[in-house]
Amino acid sequence: MSMTGAVIRATAPGRAGVVGNPTDGYGGSVISSTISERAWCEIRPSAALSVDIGGDHQDVRSEADLALKGDNADVARAVIRYFWPIAPAAITAGTGIPIRAGLSGSTAILTAIFAGVLDHLDRSLAPHEIAETARSIEYDLLKITCGFQDQHMIVFGGANYMDFRGKAPGDPDPLPWAAIEPLPLHENLARDGCKLLLGHTGVQRISGAIHKGLRERWIEGDPDVVDGYLQIATLAREGKKAVHRRDWPLLGAMMNENHAIQRDLGGSGEANERLIRAARENGALGAKLAGAGGGGTIIALCSDPDRTAEGLKAAGAERVWAVEPSQGLQVERVLHG
Repeated sequence: MSMTGAVIRATAPGRAGVVGNPTDGYGGSVISSTISERAWCEIRPSAALSVDIGGDHQDVRSEADLALKGDNADVARAVIRYFWPIAPAAITAGTGIPIRAGLSGSTAILTAIFAGVLDHLDRSLAPHEIAETARSIEYDLLKITCGFQDQHMIVFGGANYMDFRGKAPGDPDPLPWAAIEPLPLHENLARDGCKLLLGHTGVQRISGAIHKGLRERWIEGDPDVVDGYLQIATLAREGKKAVHRRDWPLLGAMMNENHAIQRDLGGSGEANERLIRAARENGALGAKLAGAGGGGTIIALCSDPDRTAEGLKAAGAERVWAVEPSQGLQVERVLHG
């Protein structure tokens, strides 16, 4: 149990896919970066077990109280169900990551709660195991169609090349751990005066809804989806060379090709396309979805960030900001009272 009078605080970053997404759910590869915005969870000593997530409250007196309700507190209910039973505590969580923006906001909250409860129970897991278990809770208990990128980026932090071969639907258990390779993406961009920008469409979307139809098509063997995702995964594997060689026109072309394949499969949306066009028309070397489509956020590789940012704003972006990588999952205990 957590020490008397101690508050456990866990924080976890959002992420933006640079190239390779969404093949993390199909045994593919992805280059991705965390962002500065983070979700948080606090666990305080209490005589009773309760959760308050984004303003949605639940007193937990029995396992029956952990039934999903479709509100913000579902992420905490699912985590508690995974560990059930757990010692009393007051669990609160929130986020500074834009909601339903394709930046892994909900996964960051879930992972922060998971890590906080793990510490509350005086248990520890290897980073890969934390990522894998958080993904299992999201997929198996919350029934959200998702890959493996989000959880691994949130846990490991920074910018990474990630290889998920052996983790496609239908691959035999046990699944292998992902290969996580840190990349000097932002350091190299800064040397050449380049940046990655995010443009939020202002349209909220649910990633599971976007992924579900494409996943079903992949499982059914739709050659457009299967072949398309093989091409996208190869782009990410080749993208490592572009990052290390600081070949930004090549990386931008890979981002554009990644997006064209996903768009043609129906994985984008009108708001996404408007901002992607605006980015490219205003000097971006490449622009694509930062996560799932149907709204959310686009990411653009820019050699003239100011010009591209102004173009995105003129095209109606609700918010434009630079990708600033942050450290991965963090947990600390602070004496209270």
